[in-house]
Amino acid sequence: MGTLHPPLASADPYLAASRPVGERMRRAVWNTTWLVLGRMSPRPLHAWRSALLRLFGAQLGPHCHVYPGARIWAPWNLECEDAVGIADDAVVYNPERIRLGSHAVVSQGSYLCGATHDLDNPAFPMIARPITIGRYAWIAARAIVCPGVTVGDGAMLGMGSVATRDLEAWTVHAGVPARALRKRRQP
Repeated sequence: MGTLHPPLASADPYLAASRPVGERMRRAVWNTTWLVLGRMSPRPLHAWRSALLRLFGAQLGPHCHVYPGARIWAPWNLECEDAVGIADDAVVYNPERIRLGSHAVVSQGSYLCGATHDLDNPAFPMIARPITIGRYAWIAARAIVCPGVTVGDGAMLGMGSVATRDLEAWTVHAGVPARALRKRRQP
């Protein structure tokens, strides 16, 4: 019986890294910094965590509340206007720019997923797309926003829902995939 030899990494596209070495190193430094100085910080120290995010390139307006249990993949691709809230256990997976408008809320356990993979390519390369969350929009607990989606100003994505397409402004959306349920009153 013959012996099976594994393919060389350079010959097997499935073994290739999806991101450059420099970016992976930058993320390793970021993850270590967040673990030691951000995740362990007391809940009320929002300004401290905002300073850490800014140190790594995030653009944050005043009064942003990023909680210690939030997970930001690449702060240099995060842009938040003023008074944005990102709750504990929210995941901001942002290999491409993710922008949150003023007073936007990303609730606990929510997932902003900024990338997928090309299913038809044997190398399975990453495809990153930006996400925009509008002003006064609310991503409820455990909801998912898919790559390339724009959540309109004041839109609400219900608990556990999945936004696969753009969400209309000042409208409540829910379901898998999310669909418009009703208009939301504007302030």
